[in-house]
Amino acid sequence: MSVARFIADQRTNYRVPVAVCCAIFGLSVSWFYKWVKAPVTAQLTRRRELDAAVAEQFENSGRTYGSPRIHRDLVEAGWQVGENTVAESMRRQGLFGRKPKRRKGLTRQDKAAPKFADLLRRDFSAPAPNVKWCGDMTEIPTGEGKLFMATVIDLYSRRLLACPMSEHPDRWLAMDAIKIAAATRGGRENIESVIFHTDYAEVCVMPRIGGIPFAGRAA
Repeated sequence: MSVARFIADQRTNYRVPVAVCCAIFGLSVSWFYKWVKAPVTAQLTRRRELDAAVAEQFENSGRTYGSPRIHRDLVEAGWQVGENTVAESMRRQGLFGRKPKRRKGLTRQDKAAPKFADLLRRDFSAPAPNVKWCGDMTEIPTGEGKLFMATVIDLYSRRLLACPMSEHPDRWLAMDAIKIAAATRGGRENIESVIFHTDYAEVCVMPRIGGIPFAGRAA
């Protein structure tokens, strides 16, 4: 936005006298009125139209897109404009893209640990209860800090068998989830053949807990 446009907006929207704004910026009142009477050139018209189109694309992106992405969208919409021109328009309007924050995974792969075979082979159906289970860890933001929840689900009925929570996403939370799920299904003797497919096997120190073989990381 130009200084003259800012002064004009202050007068129109907030009834701030032109003389006051000009005095703040060290400009003469005659300079402002010369700007008002200046003819609107084709170049100025195009720049205003481009600024409006850039601002619209920026808002549609949730105020996240930078000039490369907005430039591609404008070209697809029929604009003949360069990326540098779009970048200049964004600077002129004070528009700055940002990258959305990506949530970090709760588990870290131990490259020295033994690999678990993928026993499910991407088949997440089950013919009966206690044949295939799956689980994951979830971060839950709260007003007093982060909580972490480990889940165990039976793939036959999609029933949630366990969901303990803790302040730390460690092996104790993972093992609590497995122990609770085993108790929910009547103990070890009822789950000897269960395959447990999860990505929090990596935070456990044992490949078997309660007689349950891990199926490896969930893809």
